[in-house]
Amino acid sequence: MSYSTEMPPAPRRVREQAREALVLMAFSALTSVGLATALVVLGHLGQQG
Repeated sequence: MSYSTEMPPAPRRVREQAREALVLMAFSALTSVGLATALVVLGHLGQQG
C-alpha cells in the first residue's frame, strides 16, 4: 500500500475571502451600472426615432 504524504489544503484566510467578496461585489455593481446605462441609452434612442 502506498500512502500519500500530501497535506490537505490549508483553510482559506479571512483576508482572502474578504478580497474575493469585494471583487465579486465590484463586478456585480459595474455590471448592473453598465446594463442600466445601456437600457437608458436604448430608451433615449428609441424615443428620438
